[in-house]
Amino acid sequence: MKRVLSYGFVAVLFLLCTFNAAHAEKFTAQVIYVMDGDTVLLLRDNMRIKVRLAEIDAPEIAQAFGEKSRQSLAKLVLNKQVHVDSRAEDVYGRLVARIKVGELNVNNEQVKRGMAWEYSRSSNRNVLLALQNDAKKAKRGLWAQIDPMPPREWRKTHAASQQHYAVKNNLCGSKRYCSQMNGCDEAIFYLSQCNVRSLDSDKDGVPCETLCRATK
Repeated sequence: MKRVLSYGFVAVLFLLCTFNAAHAEKFTAQVIYVMDGDTVLLLRDNMRIKVRLAEIDAPEIAQAFGEKSRQSLAKLVLNKQVHVDSRAEDVYGRLVARIKVGELNVNNEQVKRGMAWEYSRSSNRNVLLALQNDAKKAKRGLWAQIDPMPPREWRKTHAASQQHYAVKNNLCGSKRYCSQMNGCDEAIFYLSQCNVRSLDSDKDGVPCETLCRATK
């Protein structure tokens, strides 16, 4: 029995290692859209790839400092070639990765600027915590608030706020289908901010495949 269990354990371990290896790679790509303070859309070999920045958690767009965090990330990476060190794929089909522009670690920089929380269990956690504590002391970014709420806590009680925010500010129109979209950027906005799920039929987080996942 012990030998059978041992073989089973080895098999599971092998599968896990294979899965991680499949998503652990380094490459260069261009950032073509910034969705929020920790999520970007890359163009690599004519394929659009949604990437979640590893080890950090930025405020949601409808949350305090959410738009400022997105703008901060956009200034760092939008329309630039970035070095991607992918770590895994999350449950939404996004690559989870560290991103660099030149020698600048963008994930760390968002925390340093007070535009995201440290959200890591990796060996980089102490570095991120030090950057976060420094931002707190300097009251940079979101730390200028009296009692900022971590995004993971905010999401528990504001699940529909992203859509409400967009509707309240007259940002969402009546479009519901990919044939009505003028391009990938508009499709991403309607999916991420207006919650138009009909644009993401395969539920991979990328809307309108013909617009946002061009073929070679």
